[in-house]
Amino acid sequence: MLFHVRMDVHLPPDLDPAVRADIVAREKAYSQDLQRTGKWPQIWRIVGEYSNFSIFDVESGDELHEILSGLPLFSYMTIKVTPLAKHPSKIDD
Repeated sequence: MLFHVRMDVHLPPDLDPAVRADIVAREKAYSQDLQRTGKWPQIWRIVGEYSNFSIFDVESGDELHEILSGLPLFSYMTIKVTPLAKHPSKIDD
């Protein structure tokens, strides 16, 4: 199943810089591992925001929930998930 996910990060401005650096490093490693497995095939930065648009390719909404809730930045995020379906006008590659 494909999902379009928007993630907006809201880190507290007074967060200790060392804590911030640690969380961001763990987030990067976690996301890159998921990219390597094919579960997170697309990630795009939204210009001017600490946000991204991503495409996830997972077995179910439950699996996506598990992945998203495992993000080190999860507690600092607002997340919007949209399930995707193939468009009937799409030309297959």
